[in-house]
Amino acid sequence: MIDLNRQAELRQAIELLFHAYRAFTAPPDRILEARGLGRVHHRVLYFVARSPGTTVTALLGVLGVSKQALNAPLRQLVEAGLVNSRAGTQDKRSRHLSLTDAGAALEAELSGTQMALLEQVFTAAGPGAEQAWRALMGKLCAPG
Repeated sequence: MIDLNRQAELRQAIELLFHAYRAFTAPPDRILEARGLGRVHHRVLYFVARSPGTTVTALLGVLGVSKQALNAPLRQLVEAGLVNSRAGTQDKRSRHLSLTDAGAALEAELSGTQMALLEQVFTAAGPGAEQAWRALMGKLCAPG
């Protein structure tokens, strides 16, 4: 059992993480909201931008969502002219995704707000802070 003082420290860490995530996602959320889109759309745009030609199946794995959860947002992005979806050359059932020019521009705007924030924070935190942050985030992604 974790003692009460340590519990209080860990709860403070939880709150900091919550508030940091809210600050990190607020600027893109405002841009997305103006277009009638949400955070899930940003995640799709981001990971398709990072891996052009990725399949829907691979994207499902990266996002950790069900096919049903991805279907509507992906369809909206395709219909909005932000994502291209084409059949695979060897397996016509597989769908390969890439961003359109408009999709790439939107993704750059959304992620650009976050990169600017991270750059500002890492610079203000001083030498070693970014490396320590990356180590912590890595441990959170793969605990144990």
